[in-house]
Amino acid sequence: MTTAGTIDRPKTRNPQLRHLPKQDPTMTPTSETTNQSSVEANASRQNRNREMQLMPESLARAHMHDRLQEAESERRALRVTSARRLQRRAERASLRARRALAMAVMQ
Repeated sequence: MTTAGTIDRPKTRNPQLRHLPKQDPTMTPTSETTNQSSVEANASRQNRNREMQLMPESLARAHMHDRLQEAESERRALRVTSARRLQRRAERASLRARRALAMAVMQ
């Protein structure tokens, strides 16, 4: 594998073989700002890594939420259709009972 390394993850650990960016000699950062910026960079990198690792979890959670919502709406639709079917059956039974009662009264 002949991939070039990055500043954060160098291809080699040997300082003589590493191609480091040249620094301007006029700019001499204080150790306090260097430490703080490196700490912030590490923290943001860690956070980014953590977010990247948690992405499949959150994606799966969102997918499951969508599937549950879909299943619940399907259940509601089945309940409504079965309730309508039962209502029609009850109305037909009621009409049959009325007809039978009318026939019994007429005779």
